[in-house]
Amino acid sequence: MAEHTFAESYRTHGFAFEINGQQCPVTKVTGLNEGMTDTIEQPDGGSPVVHKIASGVIKFDTLVVERNMDGSRFDQFFQDYFADMFQLNGASAGSSKRRNCAVLKLENGNEVLRFAVYGAWVKSSKFADLEAGSTNLFKQTVELEHDGLERVS
Repeated sequence: MAEHTFAESYRTHGFAFEINGQQCPVTKVTGLNEGMTDTIEQPDGGSPVVHKIASGVIKFDTLVVERNMDGSRFDQFFQDYFADMFQLNGASAGSSKRRNCAVLKLENGNEVLRFAVYGAWVKSSKFADLEAGSTNLFKQTVELEHDGLERVS
């Protein structure tokens, strides 16, 4: 039997999503960006060189979570999360209503990485198009803005 001489990469299909410690089944997560900053170009008088320096402001990509609408308790969970922030009739809490989240990378059912997401709030919630004759799944896409994301394990 041949022996492995290299480490196999993790697969992207094994993961879980948590909101306030509650694991929620989702089908896709995008926006796992540990942070970025803008670049300022600083010319140096009398020199043809332009130095590039960091702006000092750290930004994060929007975290996008896609999930199947399936009649489970998670349909209500995400509806309540959205309703905590936005009400058509009445006072809306907006971005003041935040929750901590985590994206867990799983390999063979075991957690191998964890990304902590701090202070997430729902920026948008939208649903798949309804189309007669289609065989597509009915999905919900939730965009979460947040105060930061870091790999913690």
